[in-house]
Amino acid sequence: MRFQALLFDCDGVLVDSEAITCGVLRDMLEEKGWRLTLAQCMGHFVGHTVRNRADLVRQHTGWDLTEEWLQSFYARRNAALAQDIRAIEGVLDLLGHAQHLYGARMAVASGADRYKVEMMLTQVGLLDFFSGRVFSGHEMPRSKPAPDVYLAAAAHLQADPAACLVIEDTPTGIAAGLAAGATVWAYCPQGASEQALLQAGAHRVFARMDQLQQALV
Repeated sequence: MRFQALLFDCDGVLVDSEAITCGVLRDMLEEKGWRLTLAQCMGHFVGHTVRNRADLVRQHTGWDLTEEWLQSFYARRNAALAQDIRAIEGVLDLLGHAQHLYGARMAVASGADRYKVEMMLTQVGLLDFFSGRVFSGHEMPRSKPAPDVYLAAAAHLQADPAACLVIEDTPTGIAAGLAAGATVWAYCPQGASEQALLQAGAHRVFARMDQLQQALV
């Protein structure tokens, strides 16, 4: 099938950021009395905004998230990402190939805030692939798993959402892509749970970016 446009999630799809972000979050939650391993923290928070998991934080700490604490988290997270962020292996070649096929009909549709997304993409040299085509769930009426950010990206590209290919890596993101009516393929590197992504509704799962590159031909 030839798609009209490609819509990429960012964290875990374009940049290897989730362990960095959750490492900072784990440390800050431990300061509030909730001790987690990195794997446990990622299990609770990957695919979600921290703000949307306020009830879970309250359940384990007896403490309500504050705007001041969230801003402190964002600052510490951004500093860690700026220092350690890396592109997903093989994604630079993938995007070069995809740009040859689709030109400017590619966008990033992330649940994260715009500053974080654009900072990370700049750090790893990928922002030019998506100039003027970065969409943040923080700027939508609803974030993932609602489809708003994918619908906004498709509308900007003047593409039918049903003819778009979404690349995701979490059940939450897959739900957002499916709710938009798109075809969703899931990136699932070795060690991740392929079955969970298929159960969430992904139409295809791939473990390496060169596999996605071949599939786009």
